Amino acid sequence: MNELKVKELFQIAQGLRLDVVKMVHDAGDGHPGPALSIADVITTLYYNEMRIDPAKPLWEDRDRLILSKGHACPILYATLGRLGYFSVDEFDGLRDLGRILQGHPVFGKTPGVDMTSGSLGNGLSIGAGMAIAAKYNKKDYYTYVILGDGEIQEGIVWEAAMCAKKFKLDNLIAFVDLNGWQSGGTTDEVSGVTPIYEKWEAFGWYCQSVDGHDYAQISDAIANAKAQSGRPSMIVANCIKGKGLSYMENDNAWHKGVPTDEQLAIAYRELGGAV
Repeated sequence: MNELKVKELFQIAQGLRLDVVKMVHDAGDGHPGPALSIADVITTLYYNEMRIDPAKPLWEDRDRLILSKGHACPILYATLGRLGYFSVDEFDGLRDLGRILQGHPVFGKTPGVDMTSGSLGNGLSIGAGMAIAAKYNKKDYYTYVILGDGEIQEGIVWEAAMCAKKFKLDNLIAFVDLNGWQSGGTTDEVSGVTPIYEKWEAFGWYCQSVDGHDYAQISDAIANAKAQSGRPSMIVANCIKGKGLSYMENDNAWHKGVPTDEQLAIAYRELGGAV
């Protein structure tokens, strides 16, 4: 990936981060920390990797993405809105009853959302099903799944891991957002889920570890995953919760929280938006 493309993706991601902070501020509710953590992974996928058409959100041959850690949905909504799946005017309706941007992604309500998620642990099983369907129907689309590092404490995740290996799902590419935090504290304090890379490798997946805020590394890892034959891929993305905002980075108080007017103004300054 050349330097010009890296700069372009960085600017896009910064704008999406600002959209997230403003959405949560205006809604008075939401999960900004988990959303900002994966902003660079989401940006790389949607703006550099995935085969999509915003004019045809249900296009049969599109690549799919399941945001299994569904509480981070503001970053997905920001991306879909900016790409033209729906009007950015919807951003002011986050979590409003009757509007299209609910507190967790809902398939059929929000254009561009490929699967309802947020009941933690289910996304990888659903993604495996989509990948099996692609093979059965002789389709060449990829299914991407983004998991939280706390989320993979769920047993169903490992059932899906075994299933994906058994069916040789080389069209399934998953990411773990390894930021070290979950709602109740650090992942090691809560469950001791580490080492993550070695666990997925032991389950027969092709594993890579990347800086989750480095666009070139993310893109290269996806290319490596696509070059695999006969096994699913896991990309362990080392991320910082709340990445991009000085007062939010690595502070688990922002797992769920609402920026004040002053903090929103700081976000505008730090993320390059006009006040």
